[in-house]
Amino acid sequence: MNHLLRGHAPISDEGWQLIDEEARDRLSPALAARRLVDFAGPHGWEHSATNLGRVSALTRAPIEGLTAAQRRVTAMVELRAPFSLSREQLRDGDRGAGDVDLDSLDEAARRIASAENHAVFHGWKEAGIVGIAEASRHETIVLGEDCSQYPQHVARAVQVLLEAGVGGPYGLALGPDAYTRVLQTSEHGGYPLLEHLRKIIDGPLVWTPGVKGAVLVSQRGGDFVLDVGEDLSVGYDSHDAGAVELYIEESFTFQVLTDDAAVALSD
Repeated sequence: MNHLLRGHAPISDEGWQLIDEEARDRLSPALAARRLVDFAGPHGWEHSATNLGRVSALTRAPIEGLTAAQRRVTAMVELRAPFSLSREQLRDGDRGAGDVDLDSLDEAARRIASAENHAVFHGWKEAGIVGIAEASRHETIVLGEDCSQYPQHVARAVQVLLEAGVGGPYGLALGPDAYTRVLQTSEHGGYPLLEHLRKIIDGPLVWTPGVKGAVLVSQRGGDFVLDVGEDLSVGYDSHDAGAVELYIEESFTFQVLTDDAAVALSD
């Protein structure tokens, strides 16, 4: 029995399969940061910190004539999104129903994926995480709402990275509003704006819930690392006669290793 306590839940094997498949289906398209940065792990639930490879000097040692230093680490943060499922709906699923109400699971998956993306791109001060956009040494480019100007702004961001000696290919994380505008826009002659932007960056353009505006990142590798302890998993909390209380959980931290390998584009 592990810490997720799934064996205590009044859920059949078929029910758990349904829940896990739904969670996987909902999480996969929303976990955009994982498509744009390096992924390390999963290291397991017991993994508590990421080694930074640095030390901080201590003012004194226990015995005279010695020097002392303390290893520096970044602690993992645990993120949990609770949700509730009707036991009657789960029983319907066991009978073979194809329309089981899993809306609360879907919403939990959306929230936790958005939170991970936000932490990666915009940081999480309370968790000691500095995001890509706030760490970037480059001036923020104003993206705006005029889609006709998007190719110019994105091309300028690519030029900024090239001039900094940061090679491609590049990936573009687009917040939901900006992504919708791009999808709905065709340039003169009917050419999709989405395809034009892909040609400019020579890489993926990704719908990224939790991101404000957009962020252009180099995908050459070694610049940004999402370090995961426990990967996203569904666990059991409690139940009563009518509902089962569950959650989606993960532990992670994030590091920006190169502060000139990305350009933020604001709304």
